Amino acid sequence: MKFLCLDVPQPGATMEKYQPHMVAEARHAWQLYKDGIIRDINFRQDRPGVAIIAEADTAEAARAALGAFPLAKAGLIDWEVIPLGPFANWEMLFASDNA
Repeated sequence: MKFLCLDVPQPGATMEKYQPHMVAEARHAWQLYKDGIIRDINFRQDRPGVAIIAEADTAEAARAALGAFPLAKAGLIDWEVIPLGPFANWEMLFASDNA
């Protein structure tokens, strides 16, 4: 199953508090990518943070993988995990009344 995962900074989190964890954070992301859990990762443009497209059997499995990030373990971030599914409305474009 595919998930959109958005980091959620926790109260009191600052870039200064993030800094000691950033190398380990990148290593963890790389490992999740190699393991096939992270499919895509992007920096957010509206604020510091990331948006991840993840693949996992369940939302709980996705949360467990994300919860192992060093920033999450340090209590500096949490995650919003949004399940995604196929866009099935394409059929409406091909319905006979739309032709």
